[in-house]
Amino acid sequence: MKIIPFKVGDIIELKKPHPCSSKEFTVLRVGSEMRVVCLGCGRDMNIDRIKLEKATKRVISSEQQTQSPDNKN
Repeated sequence: MKIIPFKVGDIIELKKPHPCSSKEFTVLRVGSEMRVVCLGCGRDMNIDRIKLEKATKRVISSEQQTQSPDNKN
């Protein structure tokens, strides 16, 4: 099994929705136990990295969302 490279600030989409019906979470802390917050309801939770890797559908890195075209003159 390949280790998914999570970074603080990444937004991850899970396979199954949270009870609030949101599938997206923001990573607050990485390590063997990770801290994530739900983007739907704001619930903050700790989850084992192995469980999170199995539940993750895709990682939307924070850099992809904040990228903007460079305007160089």
